This record gives sequence, structure tokens and C-alpha cells, in this order.
Amino acid sequence: MSEPQQLSPIEARVLAVLVEKQASVPDTYPLSLNALVTGCNQKTAREPVMELSEAAVLEAIDSLRSYSLIIESSGGRVTKYGHNLPKVFQLPTPSVAILTTLILRGPQTVAELRANCERLYRFADASSLEAFLEELAIRAANPLTILLPRAPGARESRWAHLLSGTPELPAAPATRGAESVGLAAEVASLREEVMQLRTEVAELKALLA
Repeated sequence: MSEPQQLSPIEARVLAVLVEKQASVPDTYPLSLNALVTGCNQKTAREPVMELSEAAVLEAIDSLRSYSLIIESSGGRVTKYGHNLPKVFQLPTPSVAILTTLILRGPQTVAELRANCERLYRFADASSLEAFLEELAIRAANPLTILLPRAPGARESRWAHLLSGTPELPAAPATRGAESVGLAAEVASLREEVMQLRTEVAELKALLA
């Protein structure tokens, strides 16, 4: 049972929804296809919000099944789906909660992550959560988390998951030097317009006189 090196964003979303719903609505877990699609397209507690079709979710299920990440069961007339994430990746419950929350809600600070993990796992303090994040980041074969560079103006750095590859970093804002050059050019242009208007006003006054 080998773990995949990378999942598509849709595959990661399907897997994370199964983990989340197992904890939040255990009475309806495993999930039917309809419930799984609804969970994937949920508008709250999702970043980004997705609009996935049944066909897209089924395609993701087939791919995840090839890695033994999906457990399929037939109860009555409806096929239901569960996950096998802890066994495939050999992860303890706290690490599964962290990955699931990062997949569903995007990059987060330690404080945000601790609050958002509450329903899946309750961490005693921020340092214990950080320890699990760091363990996931230094896995020899397949690191699963990364500490992102701190964004300009942000007080803390955010963590992201690597199940779908390295996340794209936001473009760096223009430097103060570039801003100053742009502002100087704009001021010069405005001055030129003012001088031209003054010349036109003087010409009109001369004509009227």
C-alpha cells in the first residue's frame, strides 16, 4: 500500500471531506455520492469554494481507489464511500486532523489551525500542534506540510499542505523604490497638464480682451 506523491486539488478535497464528515456526522458516514458532492461544494469552511459535478467526484474516487485511499461499501441500493488516509500515509489522528483542515480551509497560522481543528482533534496547546506540523514537514519520503514565507504586513507565517504539490505564493508587492518612481512620474505628468491648461486659459483671456 504505497502513498501517492501528489493528489489533484479535487482528489484532496474528496479525501478531506470524507475525513471531516466521519468526525462531524458519524451517523451518515460512509457517505453516498450525493452527500460527498454536497460536502465538496460546501460554501462554508472551504477555501477555495468549489463547484464539482458528480462526474468529477467519481473520477477522483476512481483515482483515490487506485491508492487504496477510498473504501467502497454497498449498503442497500446506494454505494457509500469512506477513507483510508491514516493507514495509507501511516499518520496518527492529530496529523490527519491537521492535513484535513489545511486541505479544506487553505493555508493558516498555527492559531487559526488550532481553532479550526477543534471538531477533528483538540490540541492541548499551540506548541503541540506545531510539533505535529514539523513532523509532517520533515517526513523523509514525502513531506506533507510546509511553512510559507511570512506575507508582507502579516504578524505570523502560515502553514500549507503539500498533498497537491507546493502551493503558489502570492506575488510580492512592488518595492517602495518602484512606488516612488511611479509616483514621481505621475506628479510630473500632472504638472505638465496644469501648465498646458494655464497656457490655454491665458490664450482664451487674450482673445476675450
